[in-house]
Amino acid sequence: MHDAAFAADPHQVYDRLRAHGPAGPVELAPGVDATLVVGHETALRVLQNSTLFARDARRWKALNEGHIPLDNPVLPMMAYRPNCLFTDGAVHLRLRKAVTDSLARLNITRIRRDVEPLADYLIDQFSERGRADLLNDYAKLLPLLLFNKLFGCPADIGDTLTSAMSAIFDGQDALRANEELTACLMELIALKRRRPSDDVTSWLIQHPAGLTDEELKDQLVMLMGAGVEPERNLIGNALLLLLSPDTSGRDSGLLIEEAIDHVLWNQTPIANYATHYPVQDVDLGGVVAQANTPVVISFAAANSDPALAEARRMHSKGAHLAWGAGPHACPAKDPAQVIAVTAIEKILNALPDLTLAAHEKELEWRPGPFHRALVALPVAFSPTPATRMVSALQNRTVTAPEQPLPTAPVAAARQEPARKKGFWSSFLDIFRV
Repeated sequence: MHDAAFAADPHQVYDRLRAHGPAGPVELAPGVDATLVVGHETALRVLQNSTLFARDARRWKALNEGHIPLDNPVLPMMAYRPNCLFTDGAVHLRLRKAVTDSLARLNITRIRRDVEPLADYLIDQFSERGRADLLNDYAKLLPLLLFNKLFGCPADIGDTLTSAMSAIFDGQDALRANEELTACLMELIALKRRRPSDDVTSWLIQHPAGLTDEELKDQLVMLMGAGVEPERNLIGNALLLLLSPDTSGRDSGLLIEEAIDHVLWNQTPIANYATHYPVQDVDLGGVVAQANTPVVISFAAANSDPALAEARRMHSKGAHLAWGAGPHACPAKDPAQVIAVTAIEKILNALPDLTLAAHEKELEWRPGPFHRALVALPVAFSPTPATRMVSALQNRTVTAPEQPLPTAPVAAARQEPARKKGFWSSFLDIFRV
């Protein structure tokens, strides 16, 4: 599940496994074996039975016995952290309560308000060129920057957080990236303990659950991991659908919300994850998953299960497993959809003649066992002036006149490329939020 053939057509693997039963053996990365659940009913059985199927990765036999190198690219996504994804029972309930209560303080109006200036900023970086890679120039960066905002990151911490998370998702020097991520989040936590503010980090610190610094750090990692990669793929895959002449998305009147729902069913952003460890040997429809070995849920394969043909045809929102199920189901599906809808609305409104710059069949999918992610999404459009941030700042001075409009902020950003300084610090230089 880690080579280019799988990335190009993962369903050929799912279908081959399904021909023999609802689960089967796979290799997630070189030397990392697992059982992949491809049947919808079996997936629900695993997701909903926390007594038989634990999430605590400290049970992972092969890792404990030293068979998995610490620099293996899947470890940052699979190794134990004391967060909601990798805990069970009372510990899980305590941590999840802190997370869900903190997320509940993010209302939809605030989320849209936070997404819109970030979208303006990113669009301004490429709108005068008449071409862009909407995945790496937009869909990838927007959720990363948004979490910097939601976490209340100052410039330097936000830059490190953005680069470290990008490296982890891309499997680039994962061990070093993980160390950088840990260091910058611990610095952020120390800062927010001294000077709390109106942000998710401060709310987690203040929660009655009384999280330790280590627990705080790992809830933040979990929130970014569960929010950034899926969001980037949801935005990118939905834009591909809307722009594709093969589907005639926009021409057919396909709504953004409908495109997102189609992607959740058919190009599931996180295709395979939710690793469980059976507490004893378990028969999964003829395949025995041994105790303390990884059992991974294929949300994508479960969604394409022939048993769901009618629900898939009707795009029934309650049937697909893109948001998971059971006690570990995604607690932020509503904010995630608002972020995607807002991001897509902004780019389509800003560049109304946006078209794909390559045929859909020429686009590459990024290798990796967990995601369904494009390598790039090249587009072309009529060049437009990079003045969106100027307009946003001018509008903001109506309610915040004490913050003067910087001189030629967008031009300055172009003269000093954002990548040299860091996207988050460059954004803050322009739009103090």
